[in-house]
Amino acid sequence: MPKVTIKLFAQYREGRFKVAQKEYKDGTTTKDVIEELGVAEKLPLGVLMVNSRHVDENYVLKEGDTVALFPKVGGG
Repeated sequence: MPKVTIKLFAQYREGRFKVAQKEYKDGTTTKDVIEELGVAEKLPLGVLMVNSRHVDENYVLKEGDTVALFPKVGGG
């Protein structure tokens, strides 16, 4: 079971955490993590990175990965 670090940014932190270590079963994808945390339910996902590189939601987590989730930001 891979141990990974999850980092949340901006509004995704509200009522959650800033950084957490979690264990996931083999074959877990970043999409599974996003759904488990429920971060994209109110605010759409803007940026998804693993180990400081952009990945898609089908990325399969590996031991020691660091997942960073950023909400989509608007501005004017």
